[in-house]
Amino acid sequence: MAGSVRVRPDLITLTGVTATGHHGVLDFERRDGQPFVVDAVLHTDFSAAAGSDELARTTSYAEVAERIVAVLEGEPVDLIETLAVRLADTLLGEFPVDAVELTVHKPQAPIGVPFGDVSVTVFRER
Repeated sequence: MAGSVRVRPDLITLTGVTATGHHGVLDFERRDGQPFVVDAVLHTDFSAAAGSDELARTTSYAEVAERIVAVLEGEPVDLIETLAVRLADTLLGEFPVDAVELTVHKPQAPIGVPFGDVSVTVFRER
């Protein structure tokens, strides 16, 4: 066989990346901020990195985590849907990945009943 056939993508998964953001439609959300938590699955190909064992030939999950925090702490938006798409577009634009599945959690969302979490998930690919 002339090489391996890749049927499914290789994945880098980050879970629980947390930062305080000032996103939301209510005045106190913008003023006081609240925690946002991001889980990201990056679809990529490890062939070059695995063949060379060089960090430069893969996506640095440390850099991805730092970029997620920067976006969470950055320019506020009203909707977590907007935030999720912004994050996915940023990661696709700045890192050599084929696709990203990204979940934004808003565990302290202003919901008038007891709840465990609220989240949105987006999938974007090149």
